[in-house]
Amino acid sequence: MVELVALGPDPEKVVDYSCVIDHEQPILPDYGGANVRGIVPALLGPQPWATSLPSWMPALIAEANQVVLFVLDGLGWDQLETHREFAPTLSSLVGGPITTVAPTTTATALSSIATGLTPGEHGLIGYRMVLGGEVMNVLRWAVAGENRRRSNVPSDIQRFPAFMGESIPMVSPAELSDSAFSEAHLRGGRPVGYRAPSSMCIEVADQLAAGERFVYAYYAGVDKIAHERGFGRFYEAELRAADRLVGDVLEVLPPGAALLITADHGQVQVADNVVKPTDAVLSHVAQQSGEGRFRWLHAHRGAATDLLAAADEEFGDTGWVMSRDRLIDEGWFGPTVSPQVASRLGDVAVLAREDVSYFDPDDGGPFELVCRHGSMTSAEVYVPLLAGMPR
Repeated sequence: MVELVALGPDPEKVVDYSCVIDHEQPILPDYGGANVRGIVPALLGPQPWATSLPSWMPALIAEANQVVLFVLDGLGWDQLETHREFAPTLSSLVGGPITTVAPTTTATALSSIATGLTPGEHGLIGYRMVLGGEVMNVLRWAVAGENRRRSNVPSDIQRFPAFMGESIPMVSPAELSDSAFSEAHLRGGRPVGYRAPSSMCIEVADQLAAGERFVYAYYAGVDKIAHERGFGRFYEAELRAADRLVGDVLEVLPPGAALLITADHGQVQVADNVVKPTDAVLSHVAQQSGEGRFRWLHAHRGAATDLLAAADEEFGDTGWVMSRDRLIDEGWFGPTVSPQVASRLGDVAVLAREDVSYFDPDDGGPFELVCRHGSMTSAEVYVPLLAGMPR
């Protein structure tokens, strides 16, 4: 059951979105409604946000003359609900869950948040996607550790400006400011780097004091700890720290400014529940892309039908196995997917339904991930949209 508090045009009204979620079916993004891609257009569109907010946006935003959009990477709604004792500040804010995008991964979701576009439009359609026959890691903008910034020019791969074309201050870790992924999904914004999380509040306050009506802020700590440590004492400590950071940002807001919190995806604890494909599947596979909970299998020429059947036989008890054409036709990536963007996808998608990850020897890092994301379960799809103003 999910209840959204104080949403809609009447700030005193409680809108009950209680529903029973069918965990046996994937949850599709609500691209035309309560979805992360709609946040920036609602705030920076042609109509003033005081008079044109969608019903799913916390109503108190209409009262604000300045807004800070704060993205807490990796904080899903389900995780917040089960850890509220560690997040008293977040729990005091008004709002509720909205959907993120498909796949539920940072590269795709942050791009949709910043550009206001669906994945099928902006084209950064996964953590690892095929470009020119190679599988490129979008966050690192690299293939097998080799940088591809020259051959895959970020502004060519993702052609749309961020923040509706406005030059918006972006308060985020300084080491991310000059990355190729930042160039691809935040082009046109003004980087304001911080070296330590404690500096974020000062940078946000300075931007608001300078008269900026909209400030974008980003923090990655929750996602990092969940990946490396899973849910437990380390996660609880990190959630406390992130919650204090939210409180610190609230304290520096001037009168009339509002803080709007969201996230790019949630998390599922997978640990060592890794499913390795057998030769019955791999004999049809030329390469793999995507990530552990949204794995794309690219078929050898002429083998797509056989691959779909073999993958369904092998993975159907733990996940959803679907063809690329089906996902596109059903609107998983939005109503429009160009042939160029579709070419970045595999032939068969394997999405985890259970708490598992699908193995790819080329999809690794310095440590095994404990929590993962990418699929379309409740834990991954629902993210918070919460708002508060200084008292």
